[in-house]
Amino acid sequence: MIRTLKFLLSNQLKRSKGIQQVDGFTLIELLVAMIMAFLIITPLLGFMINILNTDRQEQAKANSEQEIQAALDYIARDLQQAIYIYDATGVGCLTGTADTITCPNAGTTGNQLPSPTATDRVPILVFWKRELVSQTITITTTPSTQKDDTYVYSLVAYYLIKDATSSATWSNAARIARWQIRDGVPDPSSTETCGKYLTGQCPSPGFALFKLDGIGTITQKMNAWTKATASYTADTTVLVDFIDQTKTDDVPETPSITCPPNSANNTWSKVPPNTATFNTRDTYKMTGFYSCIDRVNTTAQVFLRGNALARIETDSNRIKYADSKKTYFPTASIRVQGRGYLFTK
Repeated sequence: MIRTLKFLLSNQLKRSKGIQQVDGFTLIELLVAMIMAFLIITPLLGFMINILNTDRQEQAKANSEQEIQAALDYIARDLQQAIYIYDATGVGCLTGTADTITCPNAGTTGNQLPSPTATDRVPILVFWKRELVSQTITITTTPSTQKDDTYVYSLVAYYLIKDATSSATWSNAARIARWQIRDGVPDPSSTETCGKYLTGQCPSPGFALFKLDGIGTITQKMNAWTKATASYTADTTVLVDFIDQTKTDDVPETPSITCPPNSANNTWSKVPPNTATFNTRDTYKMTGFYSCIDRVNTTAQVFLRGNALARIETDSNRIKYADSKKTYFPTASIRVQGRGYLFTK
């Protein structure tokens, strides 16, 4: 048995010595392989880069479309509570740019909205609304812990803002911000420092309710509204960024702005007004956010245009509107009629 194993082992060792060793690749073979790999991998790499860029562009478009629609829906819900919407003349009264004949109070008291000297922003949509305040007033009947709802009046303004220089926080395009002040909830038995108001329900600093008494139309009285104090503490809250910053003097790049045609039932006014006074600020020349107001019917048609290029480009000169790039500028509009009612005697 042992002899047999020795015989087999010796034969195996002899056979292994006789096996020819495998040689490596020659230099020519390596060069040919590298050239072939380059010819195959390079087009595939370019194809993958193109796919990634296309995906990035499509994602930017999709995000802009979604944000524009979400912002428009938010504005629409806000406008549904409107009881009065300022037209171009009314906005001019509140910003102190209209003549004293149209709105004498605004002409003598100055700008009634915040940031009167700021050149990086402009109010586009300004309105009064009747706002629900839930679970505020204590019910006197049993159980006394139960609370009832009430309503207060609020002044709301939507601004278009464009930074003069590059910002670390916001895009090179424009953005929309919302500003609001509201009345308090009165309570004759209250000991609040702000007056006879419920705890935690004081009026916003600077708030003053509009006055409808005296001689004149509702429009004249609303245009003559003045704030209670010289300054506000309420700040603007950004609603959406990446709004088209293209200006109307970028002709022929910028598409025209038109409001719906007037009819027997509707008279539209474009905001901001296209006047020399308003156009002294570049912000007023932008077309990414504007509104058309039918003051009589408390109706507003709001237009938004996004700028998806601002998400993927850092050069401000490469994010302007052009017909060849219009797919990067999603647009949306909505017409809303205020459901609130302005109580008058």
